[in-house]
Amino acid sequence: MTQQGDDNWWDKLYDESAPDTAPTASGDTLDDHFTTATRATTGPPGATPGPAPDPWATAAVPVPVPPPKAAAPPGPPAAPPAPPSPPVAAAAPAAAAPPPPPGPALPLVPGRAPWEARQEGPQTFPAPPPPPAPPVETPTVRAQAPGSPDGREGTATGSGAGFDPESGSAPGPGSGGEAPTGGPDSDSGSGLTVEVSVPRPRTGHVGSRPPTYEPEPTALPVARPGELGELVSDTVLDGARYGTCTLRAASVRGDSARYRGEPRRDALLTARFGHDETALVLVAVAAGSRAAEDAHLAAADACRWIAEAVCRSHARLSEDIRSGRRGDLKSGLHRLTDRTYGKLRTRAAERGLAPDEYTATLRCLLVPADPDCRTRVFFGIGGGGLFRLRDGVWQDIEPLLPEPAAVTGAPVVGFGSPPPQGVAAETEEGDRLTMDLGITTAPGPLVEEPVPPPAEPFRFRASVARPGDTLLLASPGLAEPMRGEPALARELAARWADAEAPGLAAFLADTQLRVTGYADDRTGVGVWEA
Repeated sequence: MTQQGDDNWWDKLYDESAPDTAPTASGDTLDDHFTTATRATTGPPGATPGPAPDPWATAAVPVPVPPPKAAAPPGPPAAPPAPPSPPVAAAAPAAAAPPPPPGPALPLVPGRAPWEARQEGPQTFPAPPPPPAPPVETPTVRAQAPGSPDGREGTATGSGAGFDPESGSAPGPGSGGEAPTGGPDSDSGSGLTVEVSVPRPRTGHVGSRPPTYEPEPTALPVARPGELGELVSDTVLDGARYGTCTLRAASVRGDSARYRGEPRRDALLTARFGHDETALVLVAVAAGSRAAEDAHLAAADACRWIAEAVCRSHARLSEDIRSGRRGDLKSGLHRLTDRTYGKLRTRAAERGLAPDEYTATLRCLLVPADPDCRTRVFFGIGGGGLFRLRDGVWQDIEPLLPEPAAVTGAPVVGFGSPPPQGVAAETEEGDRLTMDLGITTAPGPLVEEPVPPPAEPFRFRASVARPGDTLLLASPGLAEPMRGEPALARELAARWADAEAPGLAAFLADTQLRVTGYADDRTGVGVWEA
């Protein structure tokens, strides 16, 4: 007998007549667990089976459904829809057997699956910040800006649907359009933004038909080696504000010079001399002759030399203006102007030119920086214009030319004046005698060259400006259409009716208003009185 107590145990274990057995089930498989869980929830085998509740299901989260929107009239494209909300688990249907009382509902974390939000035991989670909304392109609607009779365009930008481009606003709830929607705390009109852009300066033309030349530059002047410093730009623009006045100045090459590639013959110079209330502002405008080749150089020299002369005497000139010494101002400025033209004649001789081939008209304006002084002084030589816009009406305040007698003066002794007492005029033979001494005067040299033209008279005017006045100093290229085309004067009066001075770009556009038949260079200086 063996230790097992059975002598046939070996035969019983390896009995060939016994069938082979399969591996015994351990009772711990996934199927066994599933069957056990099903029996526990569905009751005894004879009960009617029902759907098994999801052990991981949570309480249903209500999702607000927006009301249906009414059909909106055709308008700008609507904003793209918002991204869909994260999926929410649906509530499980009721089971046949009453489930155990559920614990406190666990909050769902947006963007996560339900099982990621499950924690052991009740916990509280802070609400995460809402995800950023994707950028939405705002449609742009071009609409006529209110109060613009000329049809200038504005930009109306709306972020809500139903924007009306005709009225520039969104329709209300009773207008038939779609009202902007928002959150409970949002205003019905807070989602709409209307922006009207600044109108672009207008140039254009006045008159019955447009000018022949193009409105923009086409050809540049010819440049030569060693003379690049003599080139002038197509346009000069400047401005300032001192005391109670605002200054705007612009000089533009004419349409004819732009087409032919000729330089701008007008010159413009603005300068300030001194500081504080004693400062003096000078604006010099010079225009060269169209027939002269170096007219633009003569105009630039005239502006530069008169500025140098005023700079050396600005303290005395400023004191005379504020003190009202009209006679001292006129004589002093006349003397400075004559010195400038004397330099022009000297420069003409250096270049081998005649005096009338190297000259220019010169018109200047002096404006003191003292806010208590409203005296504006004009002086110069040559053609051009001086205008004043007062109460919406242009006034031509160009100083009148003096009478010829005032220019020539009284006859000089020996050149047409009657001889003094005791002096014989002529003898019987026709010889002129100086005294009754019988000495014959030698005949003078024969003058074969033509007599030079008389000098241009000096122009001077000192006037006191009123609040709201607009003073315009113009070169011949701008003064001629101001006098010859009433439509230009009316258009500028309408544009400058406001008390506030236009910006630099707007003033340049106003200066370039073209008129048929006037294609010369234009230079204008405007002074707006506050």
